[in-house]
Amino acid sequence: MFTDWTVIDLSIGIEDGPASEPYPANIERMDHRAGAESLAETLREQDIDVTADDFPDGTALAWEEIEAITHTGTHMDAPYHYGPESEGEPARRIDDVPLEWCLGEAVVLDVRHLDAGEEIGVDDVEDAVDALDYDLTGDEIVLLQTGADERWGEASYLTEFPGMGRDATRYLVEQGIRVIGTDAYGFDKPFAEMGRRFERTGDAGELWPAHLAGREGEYCQIEKMANLDALPRKTEVPLIAQPIKVEDGSAGWVRPLAVFPEVGA
Repeated sequence: MFTDWTVIDLSIGIEDGPASEPYPANIERMDHRAGAESLAETLREQDIDVTADDFPDGTALAWEEIEAITHTGTHMDAPYHYGPESEGEPARRIDDVPLEWCLGEAVVLDVRHLDAGEEIGVDDVEDAVDALDYDLTGDEIVLLQTGADERWGEASYLTEFPGMGRDATRYLVEQGIRVIGTDAYGFDKPFAEMGRRFERTGDAGELWPAHLAGREGEYCQIEKMANLDALPRKTEVPLIAQPIKVEDGSAGWVRPLAVFPEVGA
């Protein structure tokens, strides 16, 4: 049934210590020999006489032990990430986010012309929508194409991208948008840019304004997406982006997939 479908992966992976992660994952790999030794030890703890050499070829199962924050790699932020409350109610954790929010038709807004550190405003969003000759209905998942995913693996990935402003975020949420994604490291402007603006103005509103807009209007965001340029179209993109169910989590890892039933889409 699915053999002729076009499936496009819009994620980056969880990698061991990449330069593009300020809080990188640590991945300890257990090879097949180490797996045999570990499983044999587990059985011996149950008074079963087994050694690693008793397994075929002295090898068993391989696995990985990963130490990572939930905001490593492509992930979805829950409203709880932004604050304890959203719209005056206890903010949803990632395991409370409605699954219906996380699949549907996506619209890709091209903001690649904006400079690194620049704030994406309401006018930028409206212009990007107009360029598609499209009208938002409020049912879409909106994806921001900054082009920053091309820098993945480099330290510049953390600093060279535009970020959403509070007003642009509120503009989309007020239209009914519940999930907004970006192919940049962060949804807001780069950390240092926000810090410099705060130092210059003393305005606390310069610190993570797009994130904190989620305290006023409930929404989720997907950060560190990729491959938006591989999509055959920028509207009516069938998207599945279900987050991992982390108990009481502020975020969950996600592997967004664009799935086109049409052959050769």
